[in-house]
Amino acid sequence: MFKVKIITSSTRPGRKGPAVAAWVQELAVQHKELEVELLDVAAINLPFMDEPNHPRLKQYIHDHTKKWSKIIDDADAFIFVTTEYNHGYPAPLKNAIDFLFHEWAHKPVGFVSYGGLGAGTRAVQQLKPVLAALKMVPLVEAVHIPFFSKYLNDEEKFLPEEGNIKAAEGMIAEMVKWAGALQPLRKK
Repeated sequence: MFKVKIITSSTRPGRKGPAVAAWVQELAVQHKELEVELLDVAAINLPFMDEPNHPRLKQYIHDHTKKWSKIIDDADAFIFVTTEYNHGYPAPLKNAIDFLFHEWAHKPVGFVSYGGLGAGTRAVQQLKPVLAALKMVPLVEAVHIPFFSKYLNDEEKFLPEEGNIKAAEGMIAEMVKWAGALQPLRKK
């Protein structure tokens, strides 16, 4: 069984990422080999990086960092659900990533991006080198949702089309393969 953490990136009031993340979670929990947890960067509410020591040293002094470290260290894989702000990914996601170092290593990461015409693809492209520097494995398979608001019903539930579902299923299947392949590297 692999532990997958789905992380939403936006903290803005009125954000739609939680609806997209809930849909991804619904798909992921259908896979018997996955234990899925949804993490909301807004609810976690990390301050701007406030640790005096480099994350590589893993000498955390703040309880919020110790808690975040435990949550991320426990994972085998990730799915980042991200929007795009000004051709990049949201600052709260970068902050959450930068708090840690070793906890991210040797874990695959899939992407579900959403936005307007660009579908959040530029945010994903900017994330990949950052995550590679942390020894993560960014998956090629991804879900990119242009004009995502047209998929929200009156209750703001995300209602995907068939192409979204196929892309997500392909990404999840690939994530399972990589989580298994990288497992020997994650042994403590």
